[in-house]
Formats: sequence, structure tokens, C-alpha cells
Amino acid sequence: MEETFLGLSGNMFAYLGMAMALVTTGIGSAKAVGMVGEAMSGVLIEEPNRFGPLMILQVIPGTNGIYGFLITFIVFTSSGLMGGGVDLPLSTGMQLFFSCLPISIVGGISAIYQARVAIGGVNLVAKRPDQLSKAMISAVMVETYQILALLVSMLLVLATLG
Repeated sequence: MEETFLGLSGNMFAYLGMAMALVTTGIGSAKAVGMVGEAMSGVLIEEPNRFGPLMILQVIPGTNGIYGFLITFIVFTSSGLMGGGVDLPLSTGMQLFFSCLPISIVGGISAIYQARVAIGGVNLVAKRPDQLSKAMISAVMVETYQILALLVSMLLVLATLG
């Protein structure tokens, strides 16, 4: 008989972790990119030639979704779930679930904060186009914590499956 916890098997815990990593970072990134896009629209009404530089600021918060997808892909392929027919032990599934939490939580939340910084950058570039690099650096500083969460999740996944 397969071991379960709260009715969930090891496979289900792994799938739940992957879903959280993908969904929370995807939602955070989509909301963030949309927020920056709204701010850009106001500037582009007056200065349509600033689209290129401002687009860079809009793309930056979209990376969180990529990080969530990367962790999902690593868990899916490394655990054997992609090939099917694998029954992960409950403890392995739970470890994979918890391994996905750092990128799920940090990636989802930090996207919104990164968007807020990028919106400030949009406002800066609207008044001082020569300050784009400072606006970009400010937005990328938030990325540091997303990358740390990605690394922690990746190390936990690899330690679980290694």
C-alpha cells in the first residue's frame, strides 16, 4: 500500500511543489509586467520615442516566471516523473515540495516589489532619459533575492534527488 500524508502521495507532493513554483512566479511576473506596462503607457502618450528604453524596465520583472519554470523543469525531469511510472516515496515527494517553496514564495512576492522599483525607473526616465542605467540597476537589485531563492530551491532539489 502506498504511503500517504493527508491523502497525498509522494508524487502528488512533488506535483504540488512544481505547480506552486510555476503558478506563483507566473502570477507575480504577469502582474509585475502589467504594472510596469501601465506606467509606461502614461509616458509613451507624451514621448513615444522612449518605448525601447522603457521596454527594458518592463521585461526585468518577467524573469521570475522563468525561474519558477526552471525549478519546475528540474524537478519534473530529475525526479523521473516526466517518464511516468515512477512512484516517489512520500519523504522524497515532501522534500521536493519544500524545495520548491523558496522560489515559489520569494519569486512571487519579489516580482511585485521589482515592478514598483521599475515603475519608479519609468518615472525617472520620463523626466531624465539619460538616467536609464540607474533605473535598470535599481530594478535588477531586487533580482538578487530571486536568484538566491532560485539557487536555494535548486540546491534543495539536487540534494533530494542526488
